[in-house]
Amino acid sequence: MAGELTPRTIDRAALERIIQRAAELQAGELDTGEGLSEQEVLKLGGEVGIPGRFLRQALYEETTKGGLESAHGALARWLGPRLVGASRVVPGEKRLVEPALDEWMTETEAMAVKRRLPDRTLWEPQKGFFAEMKRGFGVGGKSYHLARAAEVSVAVTPLEEGYCHVALTADVSNSRSGVMAGAGTVAGIGVLSSAILLAAVPAALPLVLLLPGALGLGIGASIPGAHRRRAARIQLALEQVLDGLERGEIRPRAALGGPRASAFVRIADEIKQSLVDAVRQMPLPPKPPSLPRGKD
Repeated sequence: MAGELTPRTIDRAALERIIQRAAELQAGELDTGEGLSEQEVLKLGGEVGIPGRFLRQALYEETTKGGLESAHGALARWLGPRLVGASRVVPGEKRLVEPALDEWMTETEAMAVKRRLPDRTLWEPQKGFFAEMKRGFGVGGKSYHLARAAEVSVAVTPLEEGYCHVALTADVSNSRSGVMAGAGTVAGIGVLSSAILLAAVPAALPLVLLLPGALGLGIGASIPGAHRRRAARIQLALEQVLDGLERGEIRPRAALGGPRASAFVRIADEIKQSLVDAVRQMPLPPKPPSLPRGKD
């Protein structure tokens, strides 16, 4: 019949281009004004046969990515990001995923609730003697990287039944501000030293006078590398939390069963176990030489 397409196999790359072009053509016929609402996007996707779960996942990933992309640029490439984040669709209902994350952040990451907002929960490092002891001893063999962030945002959004989208965002501006101040101080001292030498010993060789300034600028430029490495480690810690949710390793204690000890007892037990492990790793003292036995 005239007008019918000849049957042929379409590979994945071509399929993606065809779907993208078809969406562009359809969008061109729609009067979207300033944009579409989330419900309009879901309705539009439903009309072309895209399940709501995938559309919601794409929407939330786009929202999360947009917030993090604002931290990128020439300055961020040198200083490092102000925000790092990770997001993923994980199995489980919101009523179970949220308490599991609450317990994990409190007991495993040494974090405390800062604010509970309608769409997310904000966490900050726990304060107090026991929290410092826990982080200082590295209880449980953990490094508590999330507690080095100024704030961690946790957002759990239900998708279709049995799945949630979890977005974790860490504010590492405290670390970036610290390296900015350090870099500026070192560079300023170097430049000031060169200026003082230039005023005090004008007859000296120019290279000698400029050496402190060049050295200060070089060291100052290398300082932000520490923040970039710390931000990367915090982002990895966020990904590891999502790994635990995805594999079912992070679950609410009620789902595991058994009594729950007080926070004081748990921390004391963890510190005690850390001390025991440290003692076990200490080398044993050499045995004293045995004395020869006397003859009968």
